[in-house]
Amino acid sequence: MQGGAPAGDRRWDSQYADGRVPRQRQRYRETGGGGMGPGDHSGGEGGGGGMPAPRKKRRVLRWFAVCLSLLILAAAGAGYFYVEHLNGNLGRDVLNLGDSKLDKSDPNGAGQTPMNILLLGSDSRQSKKNVELGGAKGDGDRPPLADVQMLLHVSADRSNISVVSIPRDTKATIPKCTDPDDRQVYNETTDKINTSLQHGGPGCTVATWEELTGIPVDHFMMIDFAGVVSMADAVGGVPVCVDKNVYDPQSKLRLKKGNSVVKGEQALHWLRTRHGFGDGSDIGRARAQHLYMNSMVRQLKAGTKLSDPGKMRDLAEAATKALTVDEGLGSVKKLYDLGNDLKRVPTKRITMATMPWQYAPGGYVVPKKGDADHTFSLIRNDIALDGKDKKKAKPKKPEPSEPTSPRSEIPVRVMNGTGSALQAPVSGRAGVITEELGRKGFAQTTADQTPKSQADTTISYARESERGNALAVARSIGLPESAVKHSSGVQEVTLVIGGDWREGTAYPKNGGGGSGKQPENKAPDSADAVRGNDDKACMEVNPANVW
Repeated sequence: MQGGAPAGDRRWDSQYADGRVPRQRQRYRETGGGGMGPGDHSGGEGGGGGMPAPRKKRRVLRWFAVCLSLLILAAAGAGYFYVEHLNGNLGRDVLNLGDSKLDKSDPNGAGQTPMNILLLGSDSRQSKKNVELGGAKGDGDRPPLADVQMLLHVSADRSNISVVSIPRDTKATIPKCTDPDDRQVYNETTDKINTSLQHGGPGCTVATWEELTGIPVDHFMMIDFAGVVSMADAVGGVPVCVDKNVYDPQSKLRLKKGNSVVKGEQALHWLRTRHGFGDGSDIGRARAQHLYMNSMVRQLKAGTKLSDPGKMRDLAEAATKALTVDEGLGSVKKLYDLGNDLKRVPTKRITMATMPWQYAPGGYVVPKKGDADHTFSLIRNDIALDGKDKKKAKPKKPEPSEPTSPRSEIPVRVMNGTGSALQAPVSGRAGVITEELGRKGFAQTTADQTPKSQADTTISYARESERGNALAVARSIGLPESAVKHSSGVQEVTLVIGGDWREGTAYPKNGGGGSGKQPENKAPDSADAVRGNDDKACMEVNPANVW
């Protein structure tokens, strides 16, 4: 692994010259990496990094933003000074450590912008509590791995949430990252995606996700195991279901066939169980985590036992101490606002899915060609994975489909968005396409040299009356209508040349084109999607773990 931190790297205990410990790295030392608790080692069954496998491989997924926000803000009534105290509990780190970053999603025609939050959990064993819950002391000095990775996409109109998990063993190109504390440079390498956390912190995992998926990440939340037991108890337990009696000696989960309500450490056992579900791999565990998260959301929305002020303050303490976020989410007020956004989404419009995948040599998982691309494209283009987006209402009058002005009078701005975390932008690309549009009669086309980075080529227009003009530009270069978008973020017809069009003057037929001509605007079957209101879903027990 090029440029990576070996096990026990003293960088994680580094100090500034005056003896101060960087705040972000101090959080790693005190809480074991700011992650989710006992987990699988990087070696052996697919952790990455080439280290030997421990006897017991355990890890835990902790709850995400909506639950934490509800818990934190339930205690905020104690007043300003207490909120400031909670702010001090939060860990903060840099959002993206790569040299190049994707530009944020553009707002839609109504000025609404989607939001993408990367949820991370580590396998750290560096705290006493982790060891008490089943961690391995021998791995105490190893930098943590990001063994749980989920992208939470909140639609622009806040009508739905789509969550996509990526298996920890996914083969990924980890871009060059620079540690924000000691400025150590980690060179680009190919490894399992969970090792990206060892390349300077969560900001390198964000950079890796943007490169792999083409989805711009707005925030991250990296969550420690502290408080998960209390949260499960606070909501009166979380209902789960198994299709057979299950016993996993690795995680200590033992349940009878059918429905159960898991509380306390039993909830912890459910979340980290791998051998007991499916084929005994991390894939089954991801589905179990999805079912648990959906069930907890239903519990919270149905009304829970979160009414004791003293208990709520304790939970708020645990939640804020367990959380590391980017600076953009670095206050209780910001988490509260986020929680309010998430609460607006009805349970039936929450969809949990796993990146379509297939096994590959070397113990890797790789994205399944076609299906994974389609899933990521839906997220990039703010299309719900459940396929339940409302069909666009027919306008009272037909939308403009023909230009309102001659080509020579249509202002067009062209931007070069071909750069990415791993590929430099194609020099002069905006100029080449500007010249091509000029030859096609668009005499008022100009090349904008503002740096841009975008996966899909798009054409945006500011006013509904300009739709026909934008379509005329799209047709002239072979761009499909699906790539033409109404956005309040532009002033005139704007063409952004994405990473899917790095050469030529005609848009390639196999390009992304804002999701192109995919068969369906929903997650493929291989994504194993679970709906938030599905209270009948049951985990399939691994036959080797039936009792």
